[in-house]
Amino acid sequence: MATVGRPGGPGGYVCGIDAAMDVIGGKWKVLILWALGERPCRFGQLRRQVPGVTEKVLASHLRELEDDGIVHREAFDEVPPHVEYSLTPAGTSLNAALAPLGAWGRENILGDSYRHGSGGGSSAPATVGAPSARLPVDRPSVTLRWPGSASHAGFRTRCRWATG
Repeated sequence: MATVGRPGGPGGYVCGIDAAMDVIGGKWKVLILWALGERPCRFGQLRRQVPGVTEKVLASHLRELEDDGIVHREAFDEVPPHVEYSLTPAGTSLNAALAPLGAWGRENILGDSYRHGSGGGSSAPATVGAPSARLPVDRPSVTLRWPGSASHAGFRTRCRWATG
């Protein structure tokens, strides 16, 4: 059976959002971008910072992000050899573009449970402009720091995702 091509302009994209979603479309890619926005990481560090991702999926997403020019992979010829991943300038700008999406999620998805929580569920320090909140027990949480946010360089936001 033949595959039908995508309509639209260059690369078959309909608009800029369509093209951007093609880059960040994996389940874990945004969290990988967040982790690399903090600092360059080795594979094992990324695996620990993105709980729930399998090694196979992490390796696949890193390869895709590298192919898209978002992530830089640097291999060190040392003993023992190791590889370090970091964001390219395009990756840094993409991370900055995702900060408003995180703000939208806090306001529209987390809503009152985020704003009126009973205190911090993590050991991370409280952040200016972001209230501390305890998420429901049945959902894991991770504290995200979006580099380059407009209001404050260390802006932290709490995200949650379904586990099942």
